[in-house]
Amino acid sequence: MSEQNYLLNIPETSNKRIVIVGGGFGGLKLALKLYKKNFQIVLLDKNNYHLFQPLLYQVAMSGLEPSAISFPLRKVFQKTGIHYRMAELETIIPEKNELVTDIGRLKYDYLVLATGAKTNFFNQEKIEKYTLQMKSAPDALYIRNRTLENFEKALNKCNEEDVKSYLNVAIIGGGPTGVELAGAMAEMKKYVLPKDYPELDMRNMKIMLYEASPRLLAGMSDTASKVANEYLLKLGVEVHTGTPVLDYNGQTLFLPDGISVDVKTVIWAAGITSARIDGIDESAYGRNNRLLINSYNQILGYQNIFALGDNSLMIDSLHPNGHPQVAQVALQQAHYLSSNIKRIIQNKPLRPFHYIDKGSMATVGRHLAVADLPFANFKGYFAWLLWSVVHLLSIVGVKNKVFVLLNWSWKYITYDQSLRLLVKHKSKN
Repeated sequence: MSEQNYLLNIPETSNKRIVIVGGGFGGLKLALKLYKKNFQIVLLDKNNYHLFQPLLYQVAMSGLEPSAISFPLRKVFQKTGIHYRMAELETIIPEKNELVTDIGRLKYDYLVLATGAKTNFFNQEKIEKYTLQMKSAPDALYIRNRTLENFEKALNKCNEEDVKSYLNVAIIGGGPTGVELAGAMAEMKKYVLPKDYPELDMRNMKIMLYEASPRLLAGMSDTASKVANEYLLKLGVEVHTGTPVLDYNGQTLFLPDGISVDVKTVIWAAGITSARIDGIDESAYGRNNRLLINSYNQILGYQNIFALGDNSLMIDSLHPNGHPQVAQVALQQAHYLSSNIKRIIQNKPLRPFHYIDKGSMATVGRHLAVADLPFANFKGYFAWLLWSVVHLLSIVGVKNKVFVLLNWSWKYITYDQSLRLLVKHKSKN
């Protein structure tokens, strides 16, 4: 066993070693597609679980526990021979086919970067400091805690303006995440919060959604955008399109034309970017720090380093700005890449990736959703039912599927969700 490999305690092998960084949709799919094909698979991730991010907003809104949408990677890899290490990538040394992590070094024959994306604050330091983001399970729990804590604080305020500032919620970003968050919060305001806080007048609570572009759900059809806007207005959400947020200081939200809003809970869902990786040449980065890849998912300038999913940027005639940063792209790229890596070993020509758009969906509330499918557009109850079925089937693990279904059924029957726990970490100091 070499010194480099020993640092991660990965055994030597005569098989080609494929190191996958990231246990999201693409990384997990690729590992499971390749492990039976005479490769040694090593997957690295800073978390020891796979997270179903599309339902994070329901954790933030007290509808689900994080464990219901998380699945331990080691359980997925039981009886597969896949080596998992909880580690963070620090540097790649391409000329040595080696990477450096926070727990040691490792050699690779092929390296796949499936590191996903992070929140894009567009270099606005105060907004990054004072707003809440939602890219991980801890982020979602923090939003849940902050929201509930602000309601508790509102009970102890005598000044009506102070009460309003604690009750108000502002969501920045009108994509699927922002729309689904706003809808879920509006349903809490209607069905749950009046029973929990009878001393508070819920008419003092505003749910505000701000989107800088002219319409919501920019990645979906005009019809879906219009319908989602109507649904949110029906639920009592204040929708402000064409309204960029200029600044936020933790107390006041600053908008164009000198408008300001006092609000303690501000959730930022306005965009994503990728983190740069030390060791990859600057010329390999494109828009929003996404790694430029060819039609075989190879990073430009590298033969044995690949990227897939949100952190990759494949430009073609149909996608001049790259593919959408959604799970379906990562899953389909993983399927193609698994085939192409086998073809490389067999000295066969590679197959170029072609994305098949299976449609997009967003839910706003009970019986309120929009769906753009290749053959038709849907709205209302059928779109909501379709969204529910697709997301339920996509969750990893039978037990998780059952937990989510039970939670959804209980909420549907009772108009309530019973996970409104304010859980804080107690300092040892």
